[in-house]
Amino acid sequence: MYVRPAAAAAAAILGLTLAVLGGTASPAATGPGSPAGTTGLLVPVVYAHRGASAYAPENTLEAVDLARRLGFDWVENDVQRTRDGQLVVVHDDTLARTTDVEELFPGRRPWRVKDFTAAEIARLDAGSWFAPRFAGARVPTLRAYLRRAQQNRQRLLLEIKKPELYPGIEEETLELLDETGWLDEEHVARRLVVQSFSADSVRTVHGLRPDLVTAFLGTPAVADLPRYAEFTDRINPWHTTISADWVRAVHALLGAHGRALEVDTWIVDDAATARRVQDMGVDGIITNAPDVVQNAVTGF
Repeated sequence: MYVRPAAAAAAAILGLTLAVLGGTASPAATGPGSPAGTTGLLVPVVYAHRGASAYAPENTLEAVDLARRLGFDWVENDVQRTRDGQLVVVHDDTLARTTDVEELFPGRRPWRVKDFTAAEIARLDAGSWFAPRFAGARVPTLRAYLRRAQQNRQRLLLEIKKPELYPGIEEETLELLDETGWLDEEHVARRLVVQSFSADSVRTVHGLRPDLVTAFLGTPAVADLPRYAEFTDRINPWHTTISADWVRAVHALLGAHGRALEVDTWIVDDAATARRVQDMGVDGIITNAPDVVQNAVTGF
């Protein structure tokens, strides 16, 4: 068993965080395609990156539940595919960093997600690396993750991770979303966004489901933004790569659904940076520490 020191320290202060929040929910997130500045909230929407991953092991149901208890209904996750074609929620394309795969399967280096069956992945401990009290947490299937988010009445920013490794994963993800009720009118309008670092993947999702809100992860040059606006609704950049002028340039264009393109920036975990990107005019902030960011942008 091994524990990441920074993660353990973050988990240790969770009790204080909950006390400060007093158990109240954050302001309701805006629906897809509705800029934060037009809702009356005048603050960016806060997305819990891989769940409340500063305080619980990333992409686990434990992190999803904790985001809900902290009062956040938007959660972000990462989707990949197993050897036998099951969709699972995990960030890295190898299992070594966030599970005990090296101990259970020592001869399977480099422990790629796509080389393991869903049953094998279900055996892995995805919590002990973060803190001992999360021992036994599992890598969830996307089906289980969707079920839990639905039970929690949460909204989902779903990332198709490294689609070049998984031909056809866009269609499979949409099929599962449909099977589990996530492509009905209410979910599509207010509770689901699909994103990727791959422009081709985002374009594929848009082509298959033109009604769905999509986001491209990256920071295109201003001159290239009109091309992205043809198939996406949001441009989601790393916070160190943007300026107020760039954000204004994005907002000046209409996206795939005829509304102003939005900007949801990542990964912002401290108050000063949260306020800085808020001043730039971003619509959303993706963060491992949603309570910290929410307190910074609301002033509470």
